[in-house]
Amino acid sequence: MSVMGTVKVLSYAKLNLTLDITGKEDNYHTLDSLVVTVGLYDKIVARKRKDPLIGVTMHGMGSDKLYPEENHAVRAGEKFVEAFGTNGADITVYKNIPMGAGLGGSSADAAGVLNALAQLYEITDFVKLKAIADGLGSDTGYMLRGGLARMRGRGDEVEFFSDSPDMHFLLLCPKSDVSTAECYQTYDRLSEPNGAGRTERCLEAYRSMGLGEAARLFGNDLFESAKSLNGEAGEAVARLREFSPLGAGMTGSGSAAFALFETRELCEWAKSRYRGKFRIYLADAVYPAEKKKKYSNPYSIEGD
Repeated sequence: MSVMGTVKVLSYAKLNLTLDITGKEDNYHTLDSLVVTVGLYDKIVARKRKDPLIGVTMHGMGSDKLYPEENHAVRAGEKFVEAFGTNGADITVYKNIPMGAGLGGSSADAAGVLNALAQLYEITDFVKLKAIADGLGSDTGYMLRGGLARMRGRGDEVEFFSDSPDMHFLLLCPKSDVSTAECYQTYDRLSEPNGAGRTERCLEAYRSMGLGEAARLFGNDLFESAKSLNGEAGEAVARLREFSPLGAGMTGSGSAAFALFETRELCEWAKSRYRGKFRIYLADAVYPAEKKKKYSNPYSIEGD
């Protein structure tokens, strides 16, 4: 939505339904991952400035303690102005996505800022936007659009699927996080890259037998590493499996866990019976609006 020089957009969390570590490239890990965006989002409001400066204010989830140099929303705004030569913006991010949970919160904010500024300044060059996003984080380019996709390489190779299956998830989020850098370092000590495997098998099962069979193959190469750093990551997955979902796993480098249920009613049933210390969320899969001839933010808020 754009009114009088102001744009409001939503930027959604993602789940790694599968995550295979396939190797290393220039000291960065390469991956193969089946990802989907879900209905847990941060809200981003951007207002035009008359100069090229970017100002970012964060609210919620302890985000006000982030240093500007560590804030991907700030970097996204600055890179946008540099690339397109526009004026800047005052940006407010209202966070609902838990931080340090593997839900892609910082990438969601960076992608949301790029989407908001593109709408604010009527930029339609998606290729250039994605190049900026890819330089900000491994899944930021994917999160410009979101939906169901396969991410490979360093996260910059994205294959979007036209399928929009109903998916109903229950999320458990420990308050203690897992450091992404430490998780990958621990993985390097404990494991060897397995090459592309789980993700391909999961997709083959989905195409031939449907979502229920594919869900049995959900899994994450970083799970053992995350558990060794934070036992709550393993506990969250174990608690969700007690409800006999179609599939369950850890997203990203943790510490959040997810479980897929056949219906929303079953998801609500499990949520009502959970007794524990972790934050709990019910979130359905979210898909982008139909693609138009020119690029536009797929998650713009209409009428708000």
